Amino acid sequence: MPEPIKSVLVTGASSGIGHAIVTRLLEQGLQVIGLSRRAPDLQHANFTWLPCDLNDFEALDQALSRTSGIDALIHAAGFMRTAPLGQLSDADGQAMWHLHVAAASHLVNALYPSLRSGSRILLIGSRTMQGAAGRSQYAATKAALQGMVRSWAMELAPRGITVNLIAPGATETPMLLDPARSGTPPAKPPIGRFVQPQEIAGLAAFLLGPDAGTITGQSLVVCGGASL
Repeated sequence: MPEPIKSVLVTGASSGIGHAIVTRLLEQGLQVIGLSRRAPDLQHANFTWLPCDLNDFEALDQALSRTSGIDALIHAAGFMRTAPLGQLSDADGQAMWHLHVAAASHLVNALYPSLRSGSRILLIGSRTMQGAAGRSQYAATKAALQGMVRSWAMELAPRGITVNLIAPGATETPMLLDPARSGTPPAKPPIGRFVQPQEIAGLAAFLLGPDAGTITGQSLVVCGGASL
């Protein structure tokens, strides 16, 4: 059996799902390095925050040069801009693609040579990867993550490295109430409440744990029944 995960790099560590994941992993005794533009409200002996704008790949490479011994990556950084056809913004579409897809690709490509057997890669996607009216640009970026996850899982399986995607439905984070998505307000799923960030964090922790060593190339939807 490979050695257990010890050191995890988490993007989007300052808020929402990323913050919840960092908190859960610290509770489990892991070393966590967080990347975000804003400093997270976290003080812990096992936590290191590195300020980084993921839109700047040169700055990202500089941040990565300050890390060592990473054996898991969780790319949780993200944002949503919504608009119907006829009102789509090229700038918004390109910005979402850059953060969700291009940054994930850059991170994994940079870390690839140093990943040991048993390492884990986890991307945070969205249930909207299946399509959503008024959210076509956002959905496209999240659908692209699924293709990358499956491709990387095939490439990395011989090295004993797993790659998976968590696709949450409407999750109670600051992004849920972002005025920029007011045109497509969230609807509560059949279960009667929004997904909680801590629930996504719990699944992420499981996928980094010893019982998930043979789960790879999968997209795990957490949506409270909204997909039914």
